[in-house]
Amino acid sequence: MESTMPGRKTKPRHVETVPEYTRFEPQGITYGEQIILSVDEFEVIRLIDLEHLNHEETANKMNVARTTVTTIYERARTKLADAIVNGKFLVIEGGHVHLQSDIIDYNIGTNTYKGDKIMRIAVTYDNGDIFQHFGKTSQFKFYDVEDGKIITSQVVDTNGAGHGALAGFLTTNNVDTLICGGIGGGAQQALADADIKLFGGVSGNADEAIDLLLKDELKFNPEVKCNHHGGHHHHDGECGNHGCHN
Repeated sequence: MESTMPGRKTKPRHVETVPEYTRFEPQGITYGEQIILSVDEFEVIRLIDLEHLNHEETANKMNVARTTVTTIYERARTKLADAIVNGKFLVIEGGHVHLQSDIIDYNIGTNTYKGDKIMRIAVTYDNGDIFQHFGKTSQFKFYDVEDGKIITSQVVDTNGAGHGALAGFLTTNNVDTLICGGIGGGAQQALADADIKLFGGVSGNADEAIDLLLKDELKFNPEVKCNHHGGHHHHDGECGNHGCHN
């Protein structure tokens, strides 16, 4: 099946400031699990807990619905509690936000902000090729596309995130579209819930796949599956060859 070029504009959340401090570490611990707090989550905590605004006032400042603020606030508080109680690293990064009338585009850690007219495509990545097992990918290559042309690209580590966490990782990084090899049903549902367009069952060179996608010529398998789950496992490179691509 050939591709139909997707496009999606996400509504940025207004923030008055970006965090000056972006990483907090438990004393005496040099390596461990990290919690990602997005900048919009940071802003909700700042407005409600520090500025003492109510949820409706916060929603007006951030240009979102009150129910959205409530959801963000509850999620952010849970993350903060997890980091503090369980001694995890806290990293503030990611999120699609609007600062002082400009859509901001900058790097904090591994996550990037992008303009609302830019589409971000992620590819499961391994030494130039499309990695064939979504749930075990250790890197993505991000391509930012505007007016059908690649304007930037970068390779980003997943920092140990796997399977279910990867959909959240892509969402935090404002990904609109994913190209991969094999991918399980649960991950596909998580991507669908996050409104991330999936082109699965693709193999070969990552850059070439992007070029084909931009030309609406990428061949992919809408019925892609991954056979790495359960008792029967294939080698990583085999996933795309067992019912995972054309």
